[in-house]
Amino acid sequence: MNKLTAYTIQKVHKAYSDKILTPTSFVDLSLQKAKKTRDLNAFVTLTEDVAETHSIESEKRFYVTKDPRMLDGIPIGIKDNFCTNNILTTCASEMLKNFVPTYDATVYSRLRRAGACLVGKCNLDEFAMGSGTVDSTFGPTRNPWLYDEHNWRIAGGSSGGSAVAVASGSCVAAIGSDTGGSTRNPAALCGVVGLKPTYGLVSRHGLIPLVNSMDVPGILARTVEDATKVLNVIAGPDENDSTTIKKPFSPITLRDHDLLNVKIGIPREYHCEGMSNEVIEAWSYVTDLLEKEHATIRSVSMPHTSVSIAVYSILNQCEVASNMARYDGIEYGLRANANNSTEELYATTRHAGFNKVVRSRILAGNYFLLTRNYVKYFIKTLKLRRLIQNDFKNVFNRENGVHLLLTPTTLSDAPLYEDFIARYNREQCALQDYCTQPANMAGIPAISIPVKLSSNKLPISLQLMGPALSEELMLNVAKKIQRLVNFPILQNEQNS
Repeated sequence: MNKLTAYTIQKVHKAYSDKILTPTSFVDLSLQKAKKTRDLNAFVTLTEDVAETHSIESEKRFYVTKDPRMLDGIPIGIKDNFCTNNILTTCASEMLKNFVPTYDATVYSRLRRAGACLVGKCNLDEFAMGSGTVDSTFGPTRNPWLYDEHNWRIAGGSSGGSAVAVASGSCVAAIGSDTGGSTRNPAALCGVVGLKPTYGLVSRHGLIPLVNSMDVPGILARTVEDATKVLNVIAGPDENDSTTIKKPFSPITLRDHDLLNVKIGIPREYHCEGMSNEVIEAWSYVTDLLEKEHATIRSVSMPHTSVSIAVYSILNQCEVASNMARYDGIEYGLRANANNSTEELYATTRHAGFNKVVRSRILAGNYFLLTRNYVKYFIKTLKLRRLIQNDFKNVFNRENGVHLLLTPTTLSDAPLYEDFIARYNREQCALQDYCTQPANMAGIPAISIPVKLSSNKLPISLQLMGPALSEELMLNVAKKIQRLVNFPILQNEQNS
């Protein structure tokens, strides 16, 4: 086995046990792959010295003390909006281009305790505001599928760097963030698994916030099994994050799950305008596969889906306006050379530090939060958010309800970069996030699984959603789908 894209956590650990590979040699191979595929722009920062140190520690545990940990010697990437002690954390923005945190995000510290080796910090849309990873101050990230330097596809976003790092073989797994689909969307377009846990199951401590009420650390991996292993490491209460669920986390077990008593809902409203015929066919194909496995398939209605993208957009911009207010040129981050007044310092710093997308969301959010607009827009959207949450409760909790929902993740396969940037950022987010953002507003778990290739030979993915804390069932059914579809690994030698 010489393709890095074929390695899973289990296969890597077996290779270590058989001494076909060692942690130092495999992490070095991953770093070399990251350098070889640098034109994909998956990373903001490659952490070579850190990775080498981590791999040496893992090697000692494997072969000297013989007490390897769950993720020992596994190369990982971390989205560059998670704080990493003494390592640049930029949010892909001029505002934080030189920001070096003095502490680790909880997610990263738990990965390190499990033995994971940090290959680098992954590219994203600036402050995670986007669905293509095209709005980074370090340049866009490119999809490794059918890559051509003159005519390439977007990676999805905003965790596009994390998805590409996994898809191209630089990492076995990576961490993203998911506010409206930012882990699942790039996973879908890059042909990897993208997991968004229940809100509060994984700590947000050290995740630089976008929308506090929806942000969730996400996981990108090649298989459902690997995503589950990473979740088992990072989930659980955290005293540094008051929003984490206080109940101790019980590790999830995957098994050969019988679907005989599993009821899966197909929400009618997700069959929306603009969805490609190939995505609809893939949705139908997997539905048929699950029915043959004796799952019960039911059509369900979620009547407020049509307004969910507008609700999400307004709430997103309101919380963005609040969260971005801290970047004023005084405490940390960029400080403009403007000394005539405090107001001038604020304005000049924020204009220099934020791109147009970020500034436009701040402007819109402040408009919605004006006293004269507060009830009309912000309070009304909070009420609509509750109705959207109730749609999920109704399909999951009623006597004749379903256990899970199956929907597309995106409306099409990966668009060409030139086609994607022809539309304004918010328009693209409205299209790309249509199927994913309701799960964030409801706080429920969701997972994207690649299921087939389109006629363009690009990944098409579907999404499972379940009620809060239903990760065990959801992941087991996702594993079943993974086995049934047998999705191919990326075969392009140049970028795999």
